[in-house]
Amino acid sequence: MAVQITIIGMGQIGASIGLALGQYKDAILRVGHDKKVEVEREAQKKGAVDKAEHNLPSAVKDAKLVVLCVPISQVRETLEFIAPDLQEGTIVLDTAPVKTEVMKWAKELLPEGRYYVGLVPAINPDLLHNLRFGLEAAQADLFSKGLFVIDAPYGTPGEVMTLAADFVRLLGAAPLLADMAESDGLMARTHLLPQLVAAAFLNATIDQPGWQEARKVAGRAYATLTAGLAYNDEIDSLRMAALHNRANVVHALDVMMASLRGLRDDIEKGDDDGVAERLEAALVGRQRWMDERMSADWMEARRELPDIPSFSERLFGSAFVKRTTPEK
Repeated sequence: MAVQITIIGMGQIGASIGLALGQYKDAILRVGHDKKVEVEREAQKKGAVDKAEHNLPSAVKDAKLVVLCVPISQVRETLEFIAPDLQEGTIVLDTAPVKTEVMKWAKELLPEGRYYVGLVPAINPDLLHNLRFGLEAAQADLFSKGLFVIDAPYGTPGEVMTLAADFVRLLGAAPLLADMAESDGLMARTHLLPQLVAAAFLNATIDQPGWQEARKVAGRAYATLTAGLAYNDEIDSLRMAALHNRANVVHALDVMMASLRGLRDDIEKGDDDGVAERLEAALVGRQRWMDERMSADWMEARRELPDIPSFSERLFGSAFVKRTTPEK
């Protein structure tokens, strides 16, 4: 009997998870749900799911794993809506960029015997410059040479963490265990800060004095920097993520402003060597990061893919529920 994995949200991440699991169709039943019926149909047509189910309670009631791939602005309401229909032992995963707040929601809303684990995906480095988004950007190798940060509330059973790590490996990625504070700090610097900087840059240039002429010559550098805001989180989710991760985001912005201030001061002083040193260090640092991301040396330590029958047996076996359910 196939394990049912329900994916809620058929955007780039959700549909790519479904496509990556497609090679295990004999062992996994992929059920997909999206707020838009036409997106569900297109995802099924693309092969990202075996079955589209628009009725959300029906989509999750037989699932052993539920993967939330929705904007953080929709996570709480989705958890609240699906909670009554989750069977005992079900694991709920999510891919939102902020985890501490989502963990609080899960603790509040999920019934006893249902478990929450947070996932933060880092995609295939070959696809970092792909500006497509949504279902159109989904592909089976989105997570190849990538990793997922895995974090869960204190006290989460070891079996749950093992299953989450195995699930990540099925997608072709490496699991990286972290606590939620660490995860939120990482995402503040690498995911939220670029988008907020892009927003600040746009506010500092568009409709400012001289913009009527400047807009005519704004080119590749302008488009590249502002793409950080255009092709990532929706505005409501970016706002929520920044406010729910406030301490980390404020610190990241402070460091960013200090760096800008240093560059500004060197330029004002006409310090040729200082400006050159800052620009060179930045370029060398970026190239080093790109080389490291492309080589993905951390993948060498990745274990082999889990055995699918064992994966299924752990999910369906009664031993899992008996071990993790408190005795009455």
